[in-house]
Amino acid sequence: LALAPRNVFINLANKQDFYEVLGVSRTASQKDIKKAYYQLAKKYHPDTNPDDPEAKEKFAKLAEAYEVLSDEVKRKQYDTYGAAGFDPTRAGAGQQQYYRAGGSNIDPEELFRKIFGEFSGGMGFGNIHNMFDQRPEFVMELTFTEAAKGANKELSVNIDDTCPRCDGRGNEPGTKVSQCQYCNGTGMEAINTGPFMMRTTCRRCGGKGSIINTHCALCRGSGQTRKRQTVNVPVPAGVENGQTVRMSVGSKEILITFRVQRSPVFRRNGADIHSDVFISIAQAILGGTATAQGLHETISMIPQSCQADQVIRLQGKGIRRMNSYSYGDHYVHIKIRVPKKLTRRQRSLLQSYAEEETDVQGTVNGVTPSAGQD
Repeated sequence: LALAPRNVFINLANKQDFYEVLGVSRTASQKDIKKAYYQLAKKYHPDTNPDDPEAKEKFAKLAEAYEVLSDEVKRKQYDTYGAAGFDPTRAGAGQQQYYRAGGSNIDPEELFRKIFGEFSGGMGFGNIHNMFDQRPEFVMELTFTEAAKGANKELSVNIDDTCPRCDGRGNEPGTKVSQCQYCNGTGMEAINTGPFMMRTTCRRCGGKGSIINTHCALCRGSGQTRKRQTVNVPVPAGVENGQTVRMSVGSKEILITFRVQRSPVFRRNGADIHSDVFISIAQAILGGTATAQGLHETISMIPQSCQADQVIRLQGKGIRRMNSYSYGDHYVHIKIRVPKKLTRRQRSLLQSYAEEETDVQGTVNGVTPSAGQD
């Protein structure tokens, strides 16, 4: 979605530093940052705070902080320059894209849905609050093109899975387990707390109701073994940097977070892409063709009388929107390259052209103004 820039100012307990907003240290890992964001976003989500008029602003501030700190490039810029050093309007040909704190193009609800919607499986807040502790998380590097078009990638993972020797039971095959005498096989024990009796998980068998006499030789009774596996990951077209998906590996589920490399050609804004094409003065005036790399095909068209920084919109030539059949647009920014050196003939021709111009403000070096000029 292309959203208009908005100015956001929220006072989260007077903490405007992005690290303080999320409650993490400056050395926090990406996993810690994501976990902190999720817990706070869940706490301040407008749907769970219908009577709190400030919840929406708090939720937006969390999204703003996470959008910067979850991107290593933006995070480095923030650590170096602070919030005042970010300005997306400074992005141009050959420049880095900056992020302006307080002028974000992000939609807090869309960010929350993007980061967690794909792997929440429709679960409510109460069912997925411990997902980061329960599932191992892996990082997959993607090129810009792989993220935009989708790809099939292989990922090597070390994962704890059901022991193949004991099938997760923990005892050596062919041996028996004994009923726990402490809880009589119920897995629960009763504790006398004075006037009350409280039932809790059995401390001896851990709630299993049985005691292993001979532990499995492979997993030593844990029922789990660590395996290194190579899994094929179908990367969906349109995935964005920092987005996380869940995937089944055997009987387990893992989380995969994508890290998308920056493109030397394209700049991305949601499903839209932007690129630059450099043309000569003659091409700008007379029109013609200039090859510009597109995401899906090569573009070669230059209309007459192109202006500097003119933008050509190629509808539907951008990135496919996730969970949709629609595509964004490709915006080609025209850049006119002015020659630093001219031949004598080129200079003479330009001077002759300048002598005929009538809409010049000021003067042109080496040219005598015509009678019609000021």
